[in-house]
Amino acid sequence: MKLSYYALVLALMTFCGFAHALTKWEALNQELESLYQQGDYKGATVVARQALQTAEQTLEPNHSDIASSLNSLALLYNAQGKYTQAEPLLKRALAIFEKSTGAESTEVAATLNNLAMLYGKQGDYAQAEPLHRRALAIDEKVLGEDHPDVAISLNNLAQLYQAQEQYADAEPLLQRALAILEKTLGPKHPNVAMSLNNLALLYSAQKQYAKAEPLYKRVFAISKKALGPDHPTVALSLNNLAGLYKDQGKYPHAEPLFKRALVISEKALGRNHPHVATSLENLAQLYRDIGHAEKAEPLDKRAAAIRTAQQQTER
Repeated sequence: MKLSYYALVLALMTFCGFAHALTKWEALNQELESLYQQGDYKGATVVARQALQTAEQTLEPNHSDIASSLNSLALLYNAQGKYTQAEPLLKRALAIFEKSTGAESTEVAATLNNLAMLYGKQGDYAQAEPLHRRALAIDEKVLGEDHPDVAISLNNLAQLYQAQEQYADAEPLLQRALAILEKTLGPKHPNVAMSLNNLALLYSAQKQYAKAEPLYKRVFAISKKALGPDHPTVALSLNNLAGLYKDQGKYPHAEPLFKRALVISEKALGRNHPHVATSLENLAQLYRDIGHAEKAEPLDKRAAAIRTAQQQTER
């Protein structure tokens, strides 16, 4: 019911500005980043394709700028649930970076993280874990143990453990990541919100609600201020806080938050996005829990239609 989305945001941001050779390419990447920050993933995808085409037409096949564009496009596909389109792009980017920047470069580490997250989202944990561990080892070696990119790798590995309910393995990684990000970026940075969100999810999964609630509230405050009130990340924070209240039976607190999350997701991502389906499912479950099945039914039907369309797209 609750989505851990922030690791993707970090991974995309990691690739901004790797190289400085192409004025047109740089301009496209700036436009891409702006659209992404606005939550316009469809528009960002169009620009990402243009940036990739520009790089491929003007550079050697193994130039790192091509790999950067492959990463950005793959991550946007990933954000839209188009995993089969994202995987070959990431594999190609990884091969290019290994040749152009070296097998233990930060670019390779970031691409490994992205590919691992792709597998993790599909439940292929066996493929994901060694990639996450390799990425973490590279970052610690190259950047030092207290670098923000190390925190990204820690968060992503912890999320993989969370997905498998290995909470004892995940918690120290998340706590270390949070400490790194607060120290290096400050307590109100969006990336701190990512780390707080994941730690709150861990506590929620273990029904440690008193620990989770203040973290979720802080995530919402940081995300709203840093990204704007209508960003998909804000919807996620509302969704997670609402889920916390629902799990505790605090339905009057949960309903308006679920509704607001749905409105934001529809506005930012379009009515047929998988995250919209999640919001619909969560609100429907709330209505079932309080005995309003008639309110839940149309929401469930609409969510099912979105899921079916998504599955057809993936085939």
